[in-house]
Amino acid sequence: MIAFIKKNFLNKQFILFVIIGGINTFNGSVLAFGFSLLVQANLAFALGYITALIIAYLLNSFFVFKSKLNMVKLVKFALSYVPNFIIQNIMVFIVYNILGLYALIAYILAAISGIPLTFLILKWFTFKNKNIV
Repeated sequence: MIAFIKKNFLNKQFILFVIIGGINTFNGSVLAFGFSLLVQANLAFALGYITALIIAYLLNSFFVFKSKLNMVKLVKFALSYVPNFIIQNIMVFIVYNILGLYALIAYILAAISGIPLTFLILKWFTFKNKNIV
């Protein structure tokens, strides 16, 4: 398990992924907050998420996985975020709807929750680097 963690998470690629994830978290959170001024908070989160997802695909393709852009990878990228989206929506529901905390806090906590799983799925499924074991 320690070797797996070292190989997959203690390297330049993962650090770049986290940095870009920070940028994406900011984008998604600000976009979701902006949308929440117009629509209900959970819908706003979804709209912000989708917009930020497209930006994340571009940044991850260029800087993390150094991969050419194409529609197949964009679709795979989006599919790779489905588990993360579900986890994050549950987090938003709990933090915002149940606990009653401020929407921006819910969005930020949600964004942090799926980082490791998303990285591995992207690496293996979207960008075809099967060397994760």
